[in-house]
Amino acid sequence: MQYLKIMKYRLIILSCPRFAVTLQSQNRYFITTMKIGNIEFGSQPLFLAPMEDVTDIGFRMLCKRFGAAMVYTEFVSAEALVRSIKSTVNKLTISDEERPVGIQIYGRTTADMVEAAKIVEQAHPDVIDINFGCPVKKVAGKGAGAGMLRNIPLMLDITREVVKAVNVPVTVKTRLGWDNDNLIITELAEQLQDCGIQALTIHGRTRSQMYTGEADWSLIGEVKNNPRIHIPIIGNGDITTPEEAKLAFERYGVDAVMIGRATFGRPWIFKEIRDYLDNTGAAPLTVDEKIDLLEEQLRINVERIDEYRGILHTRRHLAASPIFKGIPDFRQTRIAMLRATTVEELKEILKECRERIKAKQ
Repeated sequence: MQYLKIMKYRLIILSCPRFAVTLQSQNRYFITTMKIGNIEFGSQPLFLAPMEDVTDIGFRMLCKRFGAAMVYTEFVSAEALVRSIKSTVNKLTISDEERPVGIQIYGRTTADMVEAAKIVEQAHPDVIDINFGCPVKKVAGKGAGAGMLRNIPLMLDITREVVKAVNVPVTVKTRLGWDNDNLIITELAEQLQDCGIQALTIHGRTRSQMYTGEADWSLIGEVKNNPRIHIPIIGNGDITTPEEAKLAFERYGVDAVMIGRATFGRPWIFKEIRDYLDNTGAAPLTVDEKIDLLEEQLRINVERIDEYRGILHTRRHLAASPIFKGIPDFRQTRIAMLRATTVEELKEILKECRERIKAKQ
């Protein structure tokens, strides 16, 4: 059970059924329970961000095991889904073991987004999330994802119509604005809420920033503290340590924290943060246990697809994993990981890494 201290003279009374809060007197503590639709997440939940070529089902299952309260599929192109492109349809595969799970869609027309949402609903996700935040050129440059930050009327029309079209809770993920001259998130959050979404995730950067610089959580906090906002606000951006996650909850008051790039090769980050927030005193995983998990991820992906594509899905996690930092001359080993084409080759590299880490300890 989590407790947050009430700031002096600050009382927030919320009656929205999607977010329950019990308040006590000044300088006492209150218990918060986050909800999206009928899904209860408890207090201070941690979410896995949807990421292309990263959040496949094998990785999602590991993150769920280690404490992710909600996981998301790779984001799905509405246009490709409507056209029944096989590789896109395959992304809709979810397992009951990973619930609650969200499927995220992106597109540039209302018609495609509505049709895609209806198709996604048939896969029975717990949440349908609309991607208005992806900054990459092939998405935003065509007007989808964060590109919608330059066409707010269309963004709102898509959101409104998707909400009407499905019975699954609809949420949105977006950014602070297109650039520093257009930081529109405070007003935009209210407009999206009025469209009927049941939660909003905010990445603390503009589209122009891409993934550079530092995430600005102050505007996320401003949205959360807006008395007109009654839906849960999920903060995203630069959460890489338990201390940063705790600060996000306590300083900015967000209802959940979403973690993206820091999960690469590190599904156990959810356990590290959860143990810290809950003050469990649990022992951290050993290096051997972590490498075992990376090998398990490899095995899951190979069994799920085939050896070649399973390796493709896994090796970027291996190369990015922080457990290998500090190994002398690791650059060449990382290159070898990214070039590996067989399971045995990758396992041999991991075996060598184990030995080099132990020799250094």
